[in-house]
Amino acid sequence: MKRTPMKTATSEVVTQAPMPDSAPASHGATISVIIPTLNEAGNLPYVLNTIPDWIDEIVIVDGRSTDDTERIARLLHPGVKVVHELTPGKGAALRAGLYAASGEYLVALDADGSMDGARLGDFYAALANGADYVKGSRFAPGGGSADITRFRRFGDWGICFLMRILFGARYSDATYGYFAVRADCRDHLGIDTNGFEVETLINIRAHRSGLRIAEVPCFEANRIHGDSNLSALHDGIRIAKCIVREKVRGHRAATV
Repeated sequence: MKRTPMKTATSEVVTQAPMPDSAPASHGATISVIIPTLNEAGNLPYVLNTIPDWIDEIVIVDGRSTDDTERIARLLHPGVKVVHELTPGKGAALRAGLYAASGEYLVALDADGSMDGARLGDFYAALANGADYVKGSRFAPGGGSADITRFRRFGDWGICFLMRILFGARYSDATYGYFAVRADCRDHLGIDTNGFEVETLINIRAHRSGLRIAEVPCFEANRIHGDSNLSALHDGIRIAKCIVREKVRGHRAATV
């Protein structure tokens, strides 16, 4: 299916200006929010409270939590859809959530309280304006982070540089997991990895598939409760290997 071109990561990623927190003026397409979880009962009350009332569906992908994650989710949002994913890893959770969601627009955000659901209107607006894939960015003008370290910032810059050199993809943020995609484009992401490197892989696949890409500025807050499973060095090495592997083996995704 051919689409009218817009600027993509091939040339320049479009940065969308932030919208007000209220519902989009023309809320026509249905929108699903996908939240991977693993023992996030302490964070879900805050996270779910930030999601606007105009969102059509919330999908919780639970990765074998041993706390009250599912009970809290159902208590706060009785209509929530809960998907139990037995395969460990964020990639497996995102893959399950993207295909369990029924909305026309699909947005993924973390369950640790670092991502603000009030910014969902920005992602909706970018999709409604013609983007196929929308990348949240801490480093686009208007974005920021309370959690990033100099080491992690340098690592993200290096990953962006590597993606630009190897694929021509121009992103300002490579490892932030707040993103949105049209449901009819989710196959182009071709998620076939289970770990945290999935976020970088999705960026590459979106670019290589010719999706129309936009970035929206986001602010990353600190995790509210619990400890992060991220390891800057270990995960950075995994991401670098993922990028090189993707370049070597190629990806024969259908173009739009």
